[in-house]
Amino acid sequence: MSGRARLALCAWAATLMASCALLPLVEPASWILQAALLLGVQALVGAATRRVPLARPLTVAAQALVTLMMLTLVFAREQAVAGLVPGPEAFQRFADLLQQGGDDVARYAIPAPLESDGIRLMIIGGVLVIGLAVDTLSVTFRSAAPAGLPLLALYSVAAGLSDGGADWLWFLVAAAGYLMLLLAEGRDRLSQWGRVFGGAPRTPGGEPGMVAPVRTGRRIGAVALGLALVVPVALPAMDGGLLDGTGAGVGGGSGSGGTISAVNPLVSLRDNLNVDEDRQVLSLRTDPEDQGSLYLRIVSLDDFDGRTWKPSKRNIEKVPDEFPTPVGLGADIRRAEITTTVTAAEDYRQDWLPMPYPPSGVQIDGDWRYEPEGMTLVGDHDQTTGGATYEVKSLVVQPTAEQLAAAPAPPAALRREYTEVPDSLPAVVAKTAREVTQGSANHYEQAVKLQEYFSLTGGFQYDTQVQVGSGSEAIARFLKYKQGFCVHFSFAMAAMARTLGIPARVAVGFAPGTPEADGTVTVGLRDAHAWPELYFEGVGWTRFEPTPTRGTQPAYTQTDSPNSNLPDPGVPSRSASAAPSTAPSASESCTAEQKKLEACPSESAAALPVTGGGGPKWTVVFAWVLGGLAALAIPLAPMLWRRRTRAVRLGAHGRSEADAALHTLAVWLELTDTAWDFGILPDDSQTPRKAAARIVRLGHLDPTAADAVHRVADAVEQVLYAPRPRPTAGLAEDVRRAIAGLADPVTRRTELRAIFAPRSTVRVVWALSEWWTGVTARVAARVAAARPTLRRRPSGQEG
Repeated sequence: MSGRARLALCAWAATLMASCALLPLVEPASWILQAALLLGVQALVGAATRRVPLARPLTVAAQALVTLMMLTLVFAREQAVAGLVPGPEAFQRFADLLQQGGDDVARYAIPAPLESDGIRLMIIGGVLVIGLAVDTLSVTFRSAAPAGLPLLALYSVAAGLSDGGADWLWFLVAAAGYLMLLLAEGRDRLSQWGRVFGGAPRTPGGEPGMVAPVRTGRRIGAVALGLALVVPVALPAMDGGLLDGTGAGVGGGSGSGGTISAVNPLVSLRDNLNVDEDRQVLSLRTDPEDQGSLYLRIVSLDDFDGRTWKPSKRNIEKVPDEFPTPVGLGADIRRAEITTTVTAAEDYRQDWLPMPYPPSGVQIDGDWRYEPEGMTLVGDHDQTTGGATYEVKSLVVQPTAEQLAAAPAPPAALRREYTEVPDSLPAVVAKTAREVTQGSANHYEQAVKLQEYFSLTGGFQYDTQVQVGSGSEAIARFLKYKQGFCVHFSFAMAAMARTLGIPARVAVGFAPGTPEADGTVTVGLRDAHAWPELYFEGVGWTRFEPTPTRGTQPAYTQTDSPNSNLPDPGVPSRSASAAPSTAPSASESCTAEQKKLEACPSESAAALPVTGGGGPKWTVVFAWVLGGLAALAIPLAPMLWRRRTRAVRLGAHGRSEADAALHTLAVWLELTDTAWDFGILPDDSQTPRKAAARIVRLGHLDPTAADAVHRVADAVEQVLYAPRPRPTAGLAEDVRRAIAGLADPVTRRTELRAIFAPRSTVRVVWALSEWWTGVTARVAARVAAARPTLRRRPSGQEG
């Protein structure tokens, strides 16, 4: 293997090894195989164009073009010309996927689902861009040390987003790849000077040899690796960013069913509440005439790490015919069952099914899965709510204030799980909770006082323009400045409730929509909402509403309220629309409570957000890539052959008498073939001197180019007729001067034809014809030689 080929292989391997740092960010990790294949094709294109050889910018351009075609084949095949050549629609598809990927990066937890084409494009496209940069720097421009910068950028981004569990392992892998690249370049560079890597051994008082480049490479490598250690350490300290590795969402996991990935409610809620036009996403109809208190719930956030709230990892199962009784709901609590018919907007696609809580049954077409703890439905693979109409039976739980106040202590496992707060939670949160609820006789009174503190007495203002923030000081800042929207109010109340020993979590969904004249209720993007749910034994998870001017406060929290405005038992009716929020909603699955009670069902197939088709199979992709490369190579084959032939002819040294004749004749053949490409047919009957004069005359060469042609002709005559041919220096440069002179006076059309359709490529046909003639002649000779040895058998006929 040549030095450059070895260097290209090391560049491919180094990029792939650095890309391993991205493995914890996306699940499953099968994308690394796709990236390895596409990187390999990219590297092969670079090796082929350098062997032609093409100019360095053309090599990079060829690699970039093939990379774009491969990405088009994988991600925008339906929008491309012949499935491979990108056009305006393909570029629009890329723009849409990148925008979708940017949204998903902010919304999904780590690991994000690979089924998101936007995230997959960002990861695989990013790896290919880094691979192109590494190959360009280390192989095309023969400078491996600066190639550590794109590798460092790739590793640093991955390390900054991951949770840090195995960062050291990926650092070692990336560092090993970079050092391998440095060593390969050092070996290749030093081998050009006739020494093996490492130089000759140093002797006392002797010359140091070729060790300076080795030292330089080591120093550069040490600096780059040092930066790789320092930069990721600083990145996680950038507190509160939406790309935080501990952002909201459900992480991936192992098992037959997998775990569910969810959106970041901080992002989706704020985006929905701040839209310029409140687009309708849901339309519903339910039994009671007064539908003003019907919330639609999507997900519960029960994992609080001090920075933000997010769903725990959960399992899913087959949708049951009848849902079980909600956890903690006693038989003595008044309840009513209502039926709600929901229709989702066609253009609003959501993996999670918005439903009243708690549901007791769902009728919906399609492939859906059930998450027991949150009692929610999630689309399996590509199933979404877009245009769906479904019927939900749900319970309207109507506890009294007395029942809530008399609620016994919750189970120890549930209390321990849902009252946990991290050490990083500022002390002011618990202090404020104690001050606000001072004098309360039970958890119910504490909960009511917290709700009134935020909605009435605390001086808080509702403002959707306030930045969400997810750092450990976010709740403390909210309590200080008293401005925010539903996320701030629900997160703060749930955290304060936990400090008081009340099990708490946060629900995300839609607040009651707008009643219409026809009896339906429309729900828009601005109805996206979050509210706290507190657990009371005998009642279960109970909604509270701390956000001022939003939603409705439950009757059981309003002591002055004479009657409950909750509906009586209803009869099935129809509802119109349930459209998901602009961003995928958060997910729910088997909670920690059920895990601890060993009530979790077996895992089922993972339900992940689906943003498009799964893409073609790898065999099809590889076949298309090869077909595309062939389609690209066929029209360019004459040009590539001529460039390769010219490089071979002019690249021979001819520095000794033994190879002087071969080098000189090769240079002369290149000169005459180039003249042929420009329309000057070769005439083998003429002497080199006369042929040179003919080229000068017909080519209208300037004096400099004419002198170069005559010098080449003189060298040819010298090697043909001199007793001992001598090598002539500078012949290759003379031919290049002659080529420039031939291209100067011709038209643009003639020059382009000489480049892309050179006439001298007919020599390939002549060579094939000569080869075929030789093959047939050899076969005929062997047949003729074997003929005398064949003996005829005597005939069996008698005369």
